Amino acid sequence: MKSTTLRSISTSPTNCPIAARVSRRRISSTTSKTTQRLPPLQPPSPTRISHRSISSYGYEQAKALTFPKHGEPADVLHLHSHSISPAHGSSLTLRFLASPINPADINQIQGVYPSKPTFTTSLGTPDPIAVGGNEGVAEVMGLGRDVKGLQKGDWVIMSAPGFGTWRTHAQTTEDGLLKVENKDGLSPLQVGTVSVNPCTAYRMLRDFVEVKPGEWFVQNGANSGVGRAAIQLGRLWGYKSINIVRDRPEGVEGLKKELEGLGADVVVTDKEVEEKGFGERVKEWTDGGREKVRLGLNCVGGKIVNAMAKVLSPEAHLVTYGAMSKQPVQLPTGLLIFKNIHFDGFWVSKWSEQNPEEKKKTVDDVLNLTRQGKFKDIPMEEVIWNYDTKQEELVQAVQGTLEGFRKGKSVFRFGDT
Repeated sequence: MKSTTLRSISTSPTNCPIAARVSRRRISSTTSKTTQRLPPLQPPSPTRISHRSISSYGYEQAKALTFPKHGEPADVLHLHSHSISPAHGSSLTLRFLASPINPADINQIQGVYPSKPTFTTSLGTPDPIAVGGNEGVAEVMGLGRDVKGLQKGDWVIMSAPGFGTWRTHAQTTEDGLLKVENKDGLSPLQVGTVSVNPCTAYRMLRDFVEVKPGEWFVQNGANSGVGRAAIQLGRLWGYKSINIVRDRPEGVEGLKKELEGLGADVVVTDKEVEEKGFGERVKEWTDGGREKVRLGLNCVGGKIVNAMAKVLSPEAHLVTYGAMSKQPVQLPTGLLIFKNIHFDGFWVSKWSEQNPEEKKKTVDDVLNLTRQGKFKDIPMEEVIWNYDTKQEELVQAVQGTLEGFRKGKSVFRFGDT
C-alpha cells in the first residue's frame, strides 16, 4: 500500500495561514494617516452533505476500523476518525462501497497470517496503527492532475492484499488498483467480493491439472465462498463435482439442495465420507471409475483429506488452500508411490502479486459471468456502515464471523459516509 498523506485541519482562522496573513494586514489610506485594521477573515461555513461535514478547504472526513497491535478483534479493533487532504499530483481519493470480512482478515489481526498489515502513523495517530480488511470495491472521488488511468466515478478493487479496506475513505495512487472496466449491471457487493473467493476457485480449477468435460473434482468446504464458486465454474466448464459439507444438527438436507441448485452433482457430509464404503459410492457416481477424479480441493485439513485422496484417480492433484480445522494434512505414502498423487498448495494473495495481468483477466471473466446471470452471489449478511455507525456494531460484525455456522459472508456495505 502506498503511503497516504493525511492531516487534520481546524476551521479556526488562527490555524489557517491564509486567513492569518490577511487578518494581520494593515491598509493605509492615501488621504489619511489613520491606519485601519481589517476584521479577521472568517472561513466560510462548512458545506453540509447530509449530517456529515466536509471542510471548505476540501478535506474529507474519514473513519477506519484499525488496530494498534495483534490480538482478538474484540480486544484490539477501534474506530478511528481522521481527515484526508484534497487529491493532488499522482494521488487520488477513494470512497469505499463494500468490503467483506474474510477469515484471512481475522487471522491477519490475530497475527497468524503470512501477509502482514502495514502499521503507520499516516492516519494522524502518535503511534502506528493498521487498517483491517484486504478486499473491497471503492469509487474514485477525486484525483490529482498526474493520474492518467482513472477518472472520477470509476470503480476499483485492490490488486493485492494489505491495503486495509475496512474504512470509509482512503487516499492512494493508481499502483495496486485494478479498474473495473464495466460496472453496468453489477452491484458493489458483487464487485467487492470477486477478487478472493471466485479467483481462488477459478485458478485452482484451471492451473494444476487439466480436467476435461465429463471428469470430476472433489472438494471439502463446499458451502464456503470458494466452494460455491468452484461448483458454478465447474458446471459452466463441464466438470462434475463431489462436494463435502460439515455435518450439522439441522439444515443439512436444505443445504444439499441449495448446492445442487448451483450445479453440484453430489453433496455429502464429512460424516458420510468417513464411513466405510464411501469409495464404492464414488465408483457408482463415476461410472465404475471410468470417469476420472482429476482434482481435489481442500480448505479443511485433518482426516477428511485422506478420505478425499483415496478416491482420486492416478496422477491427480490435491490442492490445499486453507486449514479451517487447524489439523495437519497427513500424506498417505501408498498414494504417493503407487498412484503418484500430487499434493499442492495455493495462496491467491501470492498468485495475485505475481500475476497482475492474469488477475485482471480472471476478475473480468467472473464479473462478465455475473452480469450474464451465469454466476450467482454467495449468501451475504450486510453490515451497514454509515457515518454515525457505532464502533461496537462494526467490531461485533468482525468478531461474529468466528462464531459457529453462519448464514452467509459478512460484508460492510457503506451508506452515508
